[in-house]
Amino acid sequence: MRTLSATLLATQKEASRTPYVAVKASNKIAGIVRLDWERLYTGSEDDYYHAATMPGDGSLVRGRVPPPADGRKLYRQRVTSPGPTSDFSPWTYTGQYNVVVTAAASHGAEVSIFWTNSSREIRRIVSTDDGASWESLELIDYSPTTAIYGITAAYKPNGDLALFFADQSTLYIKKRVSGSWQAKAAWDKSTGDLSGAASVYSGDWNLMVTGKDTTGNFKLWSLIYGDGGDVTTGTWSALKEFALAPSDGNFEYAHAAMAKPDVFRCFYIERFTGNETYSRPFWSNTVLDAAFTDNLWREPAPFDLSSQYGLAVTCHGDYCLLSSPNGVWRAPLAEQTLDLTADVLSAHLDLEPNQGELTVALRNDDGRYAPGASVLLNTGCQIDFSPGYATSSGNEASTGITFNLEATEHVSSGGKAVVSLHAADGWQTVGRWRAIHQFRWNDSSGEICVKDILAFVLARAGLRLEVISQSDTAAGFCPDFSISPGDAGIAIIRKLLSFIPDVLFVEGQKAFLIYPQPGDDSAYSYGTDHPILEGTYRSGALAFNRVRVEGEDGSGLTVLADSFEWDEINRAGERPAQVTDRNIGTADAAHLRGEAVLSKAAIGADAGNILVPVNCGQQLWDVIDITDERAGLVAVKKRVAGISIVYDTQKGDYWERMRMGGV
Repeated sequence: MRTLSATLLATQKEASRTPYVAVKASNKIAGIVRLDWERLYTGSEDDYYHAATMPGDGSLVRGRVPPPADGRKLYRQRVTSPGPTSDFSPWTYTGQYNVVVTAAASHGAEVSIFWTNSSREIRRIVSTDDGASWESLELIDYSPTTAIYGITAAYKPNGDLALFFADQSTLYIKKRVSGSWQAKAAWDKSTGDLSGAASVYSGDWNLMVTGKDTTGNFKLWSLIYGDGGDVTTGTWSALKEFALAPSDGNFEYAHAAMAKPDVFRCFYIERFTGNETYSRPFWSNTVLDAAFTDNLWREPAPFDLSSQYGLAVTCHGDYCLLSSPNGVWRAPLAEQTLDLTADVLSAHLDLEPNQGELTVALRNDDGRYAPGASVLLNTGCQIDFSPGYATSSGNEASTGITFNLEATEHVSSGGKAVVSLHAADGWQTVGRWRAIHQFRWNDSSGEICVKDILAFVLARAGLRLEVISQSDTAAGFCPDFSISPGDAGIAIIRKLLSFIPDVLFVEGQKAFLIYPQPGDDSAYSYGTDHPILEGTYRSGALAFNRVRVEGEDGSGLTVLADSFEWDEINRAGERPAQVTDRNIGTADAAHLRGEAVLSKAAIGADAGNILVPVNCGQQLWDVIDITDERAGLVAVKKRVAGISIVYDTQKGDYWERMRMGGV
């Protein structure tokens, strides 16, 4: 149950209550600001290697290298206060040529532009006044070869600097500590040739790397070089797969770029070499509150551009900027909100274990919500619904229930104009997600548990998995599990949940994992202080009362175990279920799976519903206790399996109906 203030908790139990419902729209997707890109510049420069950074004064500093036909010269540019009226066409030649690849980074007023050249030199020029003037060039090292296709640099807050460059199949780090360059060091990974690298400092040096694995499959990985944040200083984390294209396919990835204006946001190039080829930037971001080491990214989305060498991404203040040699884009980072509360005529909320819907009717008699009148109130925006009451402390509401606006409906009838908002929660996003890439876990060794696979899949739909309680199976069972292109998100989630006794519910930008157990304490009481307006109570037989689980041990022998609900079998006769899973390798594991099936059957056996004045904090799967003397119930525990809230200012309705299951 969501936490309520003492005054709100007391008010919702009073005999007389004044409803208060807050509804707001915002420019968010899954709790993260949606970047609405505006193109500021379209030029004629060749698409080739380039870099961009924004120092402390908010200027945009860019570096670019034209193709070999123009000598691969290094150019730089500084645009103060980049915006719609800025001129992004002038470039200054640095006098450097035969440049292989370039990178840029900044910290405060210090700006560094790096490059490697055909003589294997790694060089840098530095500005200490936000790119207004530049010091003489610096030779900092030599690369082993000239096959450098990825280079990136990032400062840490104290001014130390790390340069990463990919030489064939090896990623090197070159650090500058307290003003002195240290010897370069190679990573400890085995891959094929690398094609791009991007870095952001946030507690550690966080990287995205593109290239091939040792068998030639194209990959996009996340990786951390530790600085004592989530990873030990001077060590490399494991490579974590973000995207995969098989070696015999027609896809490949290259030229990663990354920034962290709010969450980690990355861009990279996806190339298709089959019929009707393309080379296009794709973008993604980490889900809300996720650490980089979690590797929890939304499903990548295409960016409207054809490019072989990708985009550089940088940010400062209220804006995030994208850059290519011949283009500059800008998107505001600030959250924008539209308070709809005063215009709400009615609202209907319906939450189920695998879906959530909201309909809100707004007065529109003066045309304030006419089509196109609000840029913010459009499909895809986030709708926050907060039920509450007028209390002695003022209007109070419980926050945390959010939806995505799917459609708006304008109705003109009887001299009145109303606009209805139709919104759905994160379950619809999960339901619409389809796997683009092939993924497989635990094919050779068991390292990734069901809970972590759930977290990965939910993140693809933009949801962060948070654990309220979990079974040992959820955290300890590591099945050989694969996802194929085209697999539906909801089917994947259901399959994973079938392995464990745990359940999920979605609220806000998170999916919550719960391990329901018969001994769970009640979160709230109805029928004593909080009245029950009407109730229907039903107890039924279990759908299954005997579960046979069949698996296979490491030597190929069949593992078999039965789980029983004997009282149910004696009363209703045998109702068997069969589960076959080669991941089950022991009798204990088979028994656990059987008990999981029976426990969910027990929740589904009881039914019924109660109608009550709105409890602003009630959540799915909460245990409640019900006292209804007319039905002979005294502190009987049930589990909340569905929630509906109706609010209607014209009819004076403000009530909540809860569908119930067994504990």
